[in-house]
Amino acid sequence: MNIEACPKIELHLHLEGAAPPHFIRQLAAEKHEDIGGIFAANGDYKFSDFRHFLKVYEAATSVLTGPEDFYRLTCEVLQQSAEQGVIYTEVFVSPDFCGGCDLAAWQEYLAAIEQAAARSEREFGIVAKGIVTCIRHFGPDQARKAARCAAETAGDFIVGFGMGGDELQGKQGDFAYGFDMAREAQLHLTTHAGEWGGAESVRQAVFDLKVERIGHGIQVINDPSLVDELVARQITLEVCPGSNVALGGYPTLDAHPVNDLRSAGVKTTISTDDPPFFHTTLGQEYRQLADTFGWTSKDFTALNKTAAEAAFCSAETRQSLLERLEKT
Repeated sequence: MNIEACPKIELHLHLEGAAPPHFIRQLAAEKHEDIGGIFAANGDYKFSDFRHFLKVYEAATSVLTGPEDFYRLTCEVLQQSAEQGVIYTEVFVSPDFCGGCDLAAWQEYLAAIEQAAARSEREFGIVAKGIVTCIRHFGPDQARKAARCAAETAGDFIVGFGMGGDELQGKQGDFAYGFDMAREAQLHLTTHAGEWGGAESVRQAVFDLKVERIGHGIQVINDPSLVDELVARQITLEVCPGSNVALGGYPTLDAHPVNDLRSAGVKTTISTDDPPFFHTTLGQEYRQLADTFGWTSKDFTALNKTAAEAAFCSAETRQSLLERLEKT
């Protein structure tokens, strides 16, 4: 099996963060907006560290100002994913970037995103679902507004609620109200933890927010008892190796703990996070993991089955995904 061409499932992809630089530059030009300073001489996004990355990210998303922009963005991102062999993806979408958490505006943005997802499924065969995310550094009160948007639009497309942003701001438990609201709406839960906040942030996510999945989660490797807890609770990690190396969390891929986490029995999946920012694709991630850790097609089939089982989709969709993976 060609590893890069194999069917893939991606569970950790920020919709806005997957916007190619050329797409953002084109939108800015159409709107006569100057967002200079966020691009390198070769046209790529330019940032120095994680917090600078967040500022560049928000500057790039500032040109996404209406539902039509998000329709175009969703079509672009899902086509790119499909070209990488992705058959199912869950994208993080934030009401903060879609109408400022105003419910009526959010519903208009969401309708455009759903229309684009439906078109992409028809044209490229990729199934997409949405996970509403609050932005951690915007604070708990704003997170409640995002959670209300999620709860009010939970359904076939919006299947989960999570949190991104600056992991060093506050504690996971500060956002428990919003997560409880989403849980009551029968949404599945995930949150970014253990990327920058140490193993303790993973512990908070597990015990204070009671999530089913954790975005990144890699620093849990420094707490063996917590590793055992993740295995016992069958909590799945959405690991993004290329992102972790690009942002300086680990100096090289061979220093990354993903292989050790898998060996310890932690449920692990592979994603790209914000691929154009980190000069990666899912196919490239697979190839580099194979080269670095000696993973074979059996490993990637197992990873994708884990992803299918951890996906926030319906049982019917999950079965369909598993059947497609069985054919590889």
